[in-house]
Amino acid sequence: MLEALKRFDTPSITNVVATYPKDKKLCLGLYNPWETNWYTDQSIRCIYPELGRMAGFAVTAIYGTPTPDADRLSFGDVLRAVDRMPKPVVLVIKQDLPPALKAKSGLAGGNMATALKAVGCIGIVSDGPSRDVDEIRPMKFQYMLTGVTPGHGAYAVKAINVPVSVCGMDVAPGEIIHMDENGAVKFPREYLPQVLDLAEKLQQVEINRQSKMAATNDVERVIRIMTGFED
Repeated sequence: MLEALKRFDTPSITNVVATYPKDKKLCLGLYNPWETNWYTDQSIRCIYPELGRMAGFAVTAIYGTPTPDADRLSFGDVLRAVDRMPKPVVLVIKQDLPPALKAKSGLAGGNMATALKAVGCIGIVSDGPSRDVDEIRPMKFQYMLTGVTPGHGAYAVKAINVPVSVCGMDVAPGEIIHMDENGAVKFPREYLPQVLDLAEKLQQVEINRQSKMAATNDVERVIRIMTGFED
């Protein structure tokens, strides 16, 4: 089902998850569209849009600067969490850093991405920058970031598989992440069959609607088609 979900772009997934809650035939209405943080905002960038759509199960992690009490977890524990989750996995990283440090924190690089991919991760969604974009490009490993920088200092893993908020999207471990060059959206994994079913139905509705609008230059007919008064 996750592979089938890649037939649809991320805006289509948002449409059936929650964008139009009054449309009870084509929208699940899982969230209040404006008041719930269920998709990413404009601060995030898709670094490799040529990779197309991706979907996977969320593993979450919080990274910060080292402190005396922040030595219980390591990147090895992140890898173990990815390994335990159903595949494929999208790693969602909250960068809990002071603003001045966060702006130049090239957190993930080629070694980290290679290790993550080896255990079933297909990409990272993070509210800060990372690095090694040229090295990672041929790996077909997606980066959804706020930017890129070439370096960083020492890190500590503060938490793994806890709820996080990244670029306007609240994510819990095990939720489904769908992402493409438009951004990312999340929804509970138990809704995957319904999301897929509604996305297929919505696609047919939109193909039909757009083909009719493209075939006419009558403004009144375009309005009727667009507003649902002409099948």
